[in-house]
Amino acid sequence: MNVSLLALLLASLPTQAARELSWDDLIPPGTADQFGMPQPMHDMSQLADVLSENANAGGTSVVDQQKPQAPTVAKLDGEDVKLPGYIVPLTLTDDNRVTEFLLVPYFGACIHVPPPPSNQIVLVQSDEGVALDATYVPFWITGTLHVEQSESELASAGYRMSASKIEIFEY
Repeated sequence: MNVSLLALLLASLPTQAARELSWDDLIPPGTADQFGMPQPMHDMSQLADVLSENANAGGTSVVDQQKPQAPTVAKLDGEDVKLPGYIVPLTLTDDNRVTEFLLVPYFGACIHVPPPPSNQIVLVQSDEGVALDATYVPFWITGTLHVEQSESELASAGYRMSASKIEIFEY
């Protein structure tokens, strides 16, 4: 068989679609009560009370990530996945494209307090990136997921992904 014909046949075979995940899929079974998503604080009028309670209990600041070492799901390592979420920019190009970001389950995560547990944050790198002025809408991010702890100035992430496709999440 001709090599060109073989290559054409292989290219025409259907490829396995990325596995669509929900944020709950990133939490190990049986640990959601302890390591699942806390309620975000949007009512800043209560912030002083929470800071005071936390300081009196000898804790860290409420704006610190409460669960920076939350357990992850090891079997997801190396899987091609598709995950919806919001972009928290980390690295910008000269033309204002976000090429490194935290993917989070709700708008304002890592800005509102407390940040999500690390198993609810994915560090994403993208060659193409996303326009900075488009980061207020949710996106589908597709790529290979790695179970890997990483740190940024905003929060710890329990997963890392190299984005192969970024598209606006439509309802």
